[in-house]
Amino acid sequence: MPASTQEKVAQLARVQLFGGVSRPALERIAELVGEIDFSAGDYIVRQGQLGNGLYIILSGTARVVRSGEDLARLGPGDSFGELAVIDRSPRMANVIADEPVTCFGLASWDLLPLLEKEPIIAVNMLRELSSRVRSLAGMHHRH
Repeated sequence: MPASTQEKVAQLARVQLFGGVSRPALERIAELVGEIDFSAGDYIVRQGQLGNGLYIILSGTARVVRSGEDLARLGPGDSFGELAVIDRSPRMANVIADEPVTCFGLASWDLLPLLEKEPIIAVNMLRELSSRVRSLAGMHHRH
């Protein structure tokens, strides 16, 4: 049974990407996202495919694999796929479900107007992407 808007809002509110987003905005986002289920071993996104959406994991874990190399593990609350939406480029890696995974999917044509209306989401996305770039570059913050 599909989740109600209120259930979706509760799930979205726990996602870092939507931190600081107002309740009315979360309700708008909830109406745009679709719930998608994957089985263990399914490819959620494939390296080299054109990206047409952003994904947010609700339950289950997945791994990010590029050219056969494991890069990262993802779990509930993690989002991925933003880069391909922003620059309309092919996916940089595969994301493969380790176990049954439920995601919210947000289509690129819905995400981009949303970023204009809710700049806080763009700011959160920049934080997330910059931390990924730093970790890939091996430039962890030194206190």
